Amino acid sequence: MALHIRTARATDQRRIVQIVRAARINPIGLGWPRFLVAEQAGQLVGTIQVKPQRDQSRELASLAVLPAYQGCGVGAALVRAIQAQYPALLYLTCIDALEPYYARFGFKRVEPRALPPVLGRTYRGVNLLLGVLRREERLLVMLWVPQSG
Repeated sequence: MALHIRTARATDQRRIVQIVRAARINPIGLGWPRFLVAEQAGQLVGTIQVKPQRDQSRELASLAVLPAYQGCGVGAALVRAIQAQYPALLYLTCIDALEPYYARFGFKRVEPRALPPVLGRTYRGVNLLLGVLRREERLLVMLWVPQSG
């Protein structure tokens, strides 16, 4: 069946929250007006948003796909749609194991000293917590710079 990427509507809010929480990713700032959603056969199967930060940077966030639709290109379609809609610098935070996934779309790791203030604080705080919890994974920040011309 055909996958349809569209701008979220107010009626999608509850389902957006459900999908993001089910994916166990950051549930803060899930306002539907910033979202694109993936729909298949009338059902929402994936989400993505761009969050504006207080320091004027923009963060790609809330990429979540229902388990039954993972590995079918839904996430890739959502990332490409966001890149087409926001042809400006886009940051994202992810665990280090996801770096190869986002690198496919042109995202590159950002060195900690080069991070915008808000993302720098998030980076330091989350990695401190992961260290205290003795987790092996680490948070990293990546950046997509659109190609001009």
